[in-house]
Amino acid sequence: MLRRNFKHIARNPMTVLNAVLMPVIIMLMFVYIFGDAFNVGVEYVDYVTPGLMLLAVCYGLGTVALSVNSDMTKGIINRFKVMDISRGAMLTGQVVASVLTNLIAIAALIGVAFLLGFRPAAGLLDWLGVAGIVVLLGFGAGWLTVALGLAAKSTQTAGMATLPLVMLPFFSSAIVPAEMMGPGVRQFAEYQPGTPIIEALRGLLNGAPATSDLITAVAWCIGIGLVGYLWASATFRKRA
Repeated sequence: MLRRNFKHIARNPMTVLNAVLMPVIIMLMFVYIFGDAFNVGVEYVDYVTPGLMLLAVCYGLGTVALSVNSDMTKGIINRFKVMDISRGAMLTGQVVASVLTNLIAIAALIGVAFLLGFRPAAGLLDWLGVAGIVVLLGFGAGWLTVALGLAAKSTQTAGMATLPLVMLPFFSSAIVPAEMMGPGVRQFAEYQPGTPIIEALRGLLNGAPATSDLITAVAWCIGIGLVGYLWASATFRKRA
């Protein structure tokens, strides 16, 4: 199932564009065009890179929802049911493919960030922590996206269902600190799940992670993944 999903990804150039190139383009745009406009106390590329890592994860989610919904609405699942295939593999394959795609996108993003002057102070353990949070985030977001794709009635609504997840990083501390935002938006940015995840990544890359940010980020990732898994499992049993 994982190989099948990767073949679908390789045959769809828009998937590669959304998952890998778009986060890189957004980084180039913010660092080169808008970077000097933000006074964040550090080099802007150092500040924005953790936020764009979250953005890279979110940008690849639309394809997952579309793929899952397409399998459900076109009858592919019914064919799989008569084969010697675990039902869990049908959904898990989508999630694992999404995580691996996220890792490729983030690796490309970090490579471009280094070319732009990104100089993290992270040690080996800090980098391992970054990788762990990214994988947890990928699994959590992947399961939630699979659930959204299963719940959608059509491929059009499946694609639209992930739009709030794509927009979420823009209303967090990804681009500017939350305290620089206006009333209402600032409070939303402070309490939504994206901000503690970004701050945990930012602290690890700076070599000075805050324990509270790490605990909150891990809790959000696990919570999102658990909700997505239970929702996806229940919807899959109902529809399949």
